[in-house]
Amino acid sequence: MKRTKEEKRRRIHYRIRKKISGTAETPRLSVYKSNTAIYCQLIDDVNGHTLAAASSKEANASSGTKSEQAKAVGALIAEKAKSANILSVAFDRGGYLYHGRIKALADGAREGGLQF
Repeated sequence: MKRTKEEKRRRIHYRIRKKISGTAETPRLSVYKSNTAIYCQLIDDVNGHTLAAASSKEANASSGTKSEQAKAVGALIAEKAKSANILSVAFDRGGYLYHGRIKALADGAREGGLQF
């Protein structure tokens, strides 16, 4: 039986998660995108805590293209990470291709000062 697009993404995400894990010093920057918004979290997998979160609904990025909104979300999560004394993260693209909105979010986070 043919797999749906969501099932394919989940299988890829499981493969990525086998290799990437977040700690308190280097949390995992997890990304999820829907048709209308993009969300990201800084996660400490050792303790099971979310350290910071940002979304395009929260950011003042309601205008502009989706890629511009994603870049604003990346800058916002970098700002929140700096306030929590986090400088480096492990990027978890969530099974999505590193292209378009995912790449824009990563570029915004890098410009904001995060290292990954």
